[in-house]
Amino acid sequence: MKNFFDIRSRVVVLTGATGVIGRCLAVYLAEQGARVVAIGRNVEKGAALETEMNRVGEGFFASVDVTDEKALQACCDTVVQRYGTIDILINAAGGNMPGATIAPDRSFLDIEDDAIRRIVELNLMGTVLPTRIFGRVLCERRKGVILNFCSESALRPLTRVFGYGCAKAAIANYTKFMAAEMAQKFSPDIRVNAIVPGFLITDQNRALLTNPDGSLTSRGHQIIAHTPAGRFSEPEELLGTVHYLISDASSFVTGSLAVVDGGFDAFSI
Repeated sequence: MKNFFDIRSRVVVLTGATGVIGRCLAVYLAEQGARVVAIGRNVEKGAALETEMNRVGEGFFASVDVTDEKALQACCDTVVQRYGTIDILINAAGGNMPGATIAPDRSFLDIEDDAIRRIVELNLMGTVLPTRIFGRVLCERRKGVILNFCSESALRPLTRVFGYGCAKAAIANYTKFMAAEMAQKFSPDIRVNAIVPGFLITDQNRALLTNPDGSLTSRGHQIIAHTPAGRFSEPEELLGTVHYLISDASSFVTGSLAVVDGGFDAFSI
């Protein structure tokens, strides 16, 4: 019987590859036999990631800003020249910044307009632009998979993360819109989905969720109290869902948001 999860030799373009989740994904996909193009901005981390990918499989790192259309196009040209095609695009780039976050002693009136614009540009346009550039290859061959990274803050408004929540809510809508757009105007064999990770410790949120001694902050305690699983996620716990959504095992799945959150979204009181 065919192995519907087989992704060997698939060309995967992965943005946000030098983050905690992205790095874990890049190494895993290379290990599974995919040819991984890992995109990020941190050259030092990217070089280390490239070495690790090639230790277990095949891949290379490209230093590209996902909001720079010309740089993305140059990267796409390099990928097609090297591998001949692109099979899968994973939009994992994103993030937050203090100016777009409402601190406990502040309100909506204190947010910084420029910070909001930068967060929307990174999270929304940092998904739209790679989709347009790399997705053009999928449209030309009338086949492929696009997987976006969404957020719990898109499913229900979370306190404090105003800018990030707005941007990720846009990703949820964009994912569903693009699923129909690709299927109806190009090919039903082009699928677009999103994964919604639960809370996990990253370089960006570590100080928000944990104290220097490793204990939880009040915000960290709130999150765990609302997570039936009773803990934060590990990056590796996203791998199975990602693998499913980019493989032929999910050939009839498009326009969906796959929640991997230990029950956070399902829990109230």
